[in-house]
Amino acid sequence: MFLNSLMRRNPDFVLAAMNLHRENKIPANSYVIDLDAVERNALLFGAKAKQLGLSVFAMTKQVGRHSGFCQAVMRAGIQRSVAVDMACAVACDRAGLKTGHLGHLVQVPRAEADFAASRLTPDFWTVFNSEKGLEAAIASKGAGREQKLLTRIQAEGDCFYSGHEGGFPARDIIAVADMIDELDGANFAGITTFPALLFDSATCSVKPTPNFSTLSAAAEKLAATGRRNIEVNAPGTTSSIVLPMLADAGATQCEPGNGLHGTTPLHAVKELPEDPAVLYLTEVSHSHGGTAYCFGGGLYIDPVFPAYQVRALVSPEATVETGFLRDVEIPDYSAIDYYGKIDATGTNRPSVGDTVIFGFRGQAFVTRSHVVGISGVAGGDPRITSIENANGVQVEWTAACSAR
Repeated sequence: MFLNSLMRRNPDFVLAAMNLHRENKIPANSYVIDLDAVERNALLFGAKAKQLGLSVFAMTKQVGRHSGFCQAVMRAGIQRSVAVDMACAVACDRAGLKTGHLGHLVQVPRAEADFAASRLTPDFWTVFNSEKGLEAAIASKGAGREQKLLTRIQAEGDCFYSGHEGGFPARDIIAVADMIDELDGANFAGITTFPALLFDSATCSVKPTPNFSTLSAAAEKLAATGRRNIEVNAPGTTSSIVLPMLADAGATQCEPGNGLHGTTPLHAVKELPEDPAVLYLTEVSHSHGGTAYCFGGGLYIDPVFPAYQVRALVSPEATVETGFLRDVEIPDYSAIDYYGKIDATGTNRPSVGDTVIFGFRGQAFVTRSHVVGISGVAGGDPRITSIENANGVQVEWTAACSAR
């Protein structure tokens, strides 16, 4: 879905990744990140958010919590992360990107609350219920801290991805805020939901969800009781052009992830300020029955779009010529993605060892892929910064080791 945009808007990145793979410097089954482009994207995003008075927490899961990605957004002025889970918080913290928001989407497990409070010291900690609020408060008091808690709220008619449901009833927000304030070691800071915005394929635009109305109504109720400085955390489908919509609706925090590497759904259908900055690279393994097979491992395509024909750029040399684009069939989500199947008919047929480039909206952290950072693309001197696993830990790739 994003391959054409990659080839058109960031061809030097595509060529650099292909050349480095041809030189045996990038392994098959790798998410590759253009760190220069990430930094540019983060700079423009941060400037727009600052203009609108929005705090920015960077989401890193989509690119495997890569340390170079974390450091690129820090160089651009974004100094805090939103951690989708504890592993995410630890990886970002290790890279120097401190925890701005923890506990949303995934709650902090009971046994890890002490570590979160004493070592990660998040600016904000989201809880879905009173039990989790108490755990956070006890852990924070033990660490000598007063923790700002966000409460996740929900109302009838709100929408959630399956498995993401939960939160305090929005109608009880006043009592919930008072209950949080009574906890020794914590205080009520604000409210959150997910998703607050979603892509609408019918209009090719981003629209508020019913959840956002729930947030706004709850914020008004809180303000009516005299509460001030209420944080309104409204994540989902966040590119720089939706920031005015967030600010106008009363949000105070935004959490770009795909927006920082140019792969929100809106980037697939419109020319947005952020450049595409991530691709998936693999290679042809073998052929069988007129089909070429490429190594998988990272062929998890975030299902935000209706089913579409996946395509890849397949070539023995670095190129962005459209004549090397081929249709690909990837395994169903119920199967393990050992291989993708490439159409091998017509001209420029794939050969064993050919480089394969995909451009899709990935989620590297749920795969067994490598994640590779490249710097210097903008200056014409591309080089690998690090090869890491899908949890932001540097790995000793076997080919690189044997070459030393």
